[in-house]
Amino acid sequence: MAKSKVFFTKEITPDSLLRIYKALGRELRGNIGVKISTGEMGGHNYLKPELIGKLVDELNGTIVECCTAYGGSRQEKDKHWDTIKAHGFLPRFKVDLMDEFGEIEIPVHNGFHLDKDIVGEHLNNYDSLLILSHFKGHMMGGFGGALKNISIGIGSTAGKAYIHSAGTTTSSTDCWGKNAPKQDDFLESMADACEAVLRYVGYKNLAYINVANRLSVDCDCDSNPHEPEMGDLGIFASLDPVALDQACYDAVKNAKDPGKAALIERMDSRHGIHTVEAAAKLGLGSREYEIVSLD
Repeated sequence: MAKSKVFFTKEITPDSLLRIYKALGRELRGNIGVKISTGEMGGHNYLKPELIGKLVDELNGTIVECCTAYGGSRQEKDKHWDTIKAHGFLPRFKVDLMDEFGEIEIPVHNGFHLDKDIVGEHLNNYDSLLILSHFKGHMMGGFGGALKNISIGIGSTAGKAYIHSAGTTTSSTDCWGKNAPKQDDFLESMADACEAVLRYVGYKNLAYINVANRLSVDCDCDSNPHEPEMGDLGIFASLDPVALDQACYDAVKNAKDPGKAALIERMDSRHGIHTVEAAAKLGLGSREYEIVSLD
């Protein structure tokens, strides 16, 4: 597979976010969903409304989210709405909790473990999606970027449990602890779910941006995340989610910042890059890329 282009800018501002989206050369059309994580109550590393607002306005986009599978401020829809409001996304944006009223099953084709993905039913309301992700560490996945935002992020509560259990249960109480699968099986299941979403929405109806700031070892789903030990890297964007996550992973590894050690340990101790490897094997993109700097 040919090298994919990954655009990059060190500047992390509303203007640079809009500029890097336009550099992709793909005009998302119709009703556009902007998939972000609105963050767990108490957390503070999620992408802020003031950063993403100019881009969301340009797209006339709707912020889209789904409920979580773990106990917290976003598993129950009412508490999730409270969190969305507390973090400033309402009334600033149109926001849709896609699984608030139901879920749908979409097929996985030739996956590692899953035969289906379970997503919020309102996914059907969108013609195209911008996957706008905060790249950072993650307690279970090693790191979270575009692939996690597509798979876990778009899954309903039951869908998230199905991914976390590698297809053995849809119960949000039974997918943890002793019932959890082997780590690589979980990571491969995320790739499976990505395949389902990309095929269902249409590969040409998606674009991907990773903002590599506030590089904590912990996810935005953590209500008390560890403070970042390394500095911000910048914004990365691509039409290939595999190349995008690979480029962000490599940028952390290759950074001169000595504070990178904690994030590298988190990523590699969970074998986080295996999600990228699995997604590439499913044909979702290329791990080979070229960086196109906008600076």
